[in-house]
Amino acid sequence: MQTLRPTRVGGPLRVARPALAAFGAMGICWGAFAAALPDTKALLGVDEARLGLMMLFAPVAAMAAMLAAARLGSALGRRALPLMVLAMGAAFALPGQSPALWAFAAAMILCGAATGALDVLMNARVTALEAERGLPLMNLCHAVYSLAYAAAAIGTGLARGAGLGPGAILGGAAVAAMLASLMAFERDGTIHGLARPPRGSAALGAAPFIGGAMVMIAFLSENAAEAWSALHIERTLGGSATEGSLGPALLAITMGLARLAGQGLLARVAPATLLSAGALVAGLGALVAAFALSPAMAYAGFVIMGLGASVIAPTAFSMVGQAARPEARARAVARATFLGYLGYFFGPPTLGFLAAAFGLRAAFAFAALALLSVLVLAPLMARRG
Repeated sequence: MQTLRPTRVGGPLRVARPALAAFGAMGICWGAFAAALPDTKALLGVDEARLGLMMLFAPVAAMAAMLAAARLGSALGRRALPLMVLAMGAAFALPGQSPALWAFAAAMILCGAATGALDVLMNARVTALEAERGLPLMNLCHAVYSLAYAAAAIGTGLARGAGLGPGAILGGAAVAAMLASLMAFERDGTIHGLARPPRGSAALGAAPFIGGAMVMIAFLSENAAEAWSALHIERTLGGSATEGSLGPALLAITMGLARLAGQGLLARVAPATLLSAGALVAGLGALVAAFALSPAMAYAGFVIMGLGASVIAPTAFSMVGQAARPEARARAVARATFLGYLGYFFGPPTLGFLAAAFGLRAAFAFAALALLSVLVLAPLMARRG
């Protein structure tokens, strides 16, 4: 497996600018959405189970869009990344605009479809840049997502405290994301290797499935915690709206900073070792959050969880890209992205159903158990390298 050389931050920032804009825009949209979820729930007048059901429209649309993303990326060429960032921003202007359930469901379909296609394209672009330049970029890009998510969540908490509703908050996030699309343009941004290969070409192998499974577990726990931590702090622990919004913000800040550190750690620690250590730490943090007795204790759990979970998904994506042949790299990453984002999108609804049946404490305990399976998958992935 190729070892990516550590570099100064300035170099990776210049190389990955378009991808960083895409990751940042996505973080802004989902950070605002998650932190505004308690008010969105109140606007719709539904319980956790019905809200989870409405949110399922996003993953269904995202899965369909991910299957079409390779063909879409090939057709749009170098314009694929900025156009999908623009589409995602426009979609996120819609949730929270109406108390009608059908309107919220339609908005979730559009948000999911745009996010799903964009995620395949931006991760494929990053792995291609890593291979071309020999730079570790994946942890940096995912760090920008986390930090943008945190900034949006904190801003949303302040906006909620000032009396703004979910419509205005998500509208502002949408404008910021659409402006970020201008930074996603690059002169030669074509993502090669997305087209279907000729018949008789070698199969992708097991690496995208193993790597995708680890990404799925990481994103299931990470995105579920981001989506439901505000409700856990406010409803289970009696925190205020501002305190609730701080939960996902702390998780995202921790993950962003830890991913920046993970960028350098990959030059010194074997990827499989980093994955296993991250899973153990994240599982511990999820348990602390699950059995917290106060908002402060929950914050500690989310910080610990963020430290561990931060390195799992980007490290797994990089391992998939490094294990694939150059002509199949984009398709391998697209396959791993599709599998991984089953957890990203289905995580929040799954925890919503568990919370409705057993409470949010049990839901976060389930996330902790899921993280431990990475201890089995990481050595398997290392052998594919």
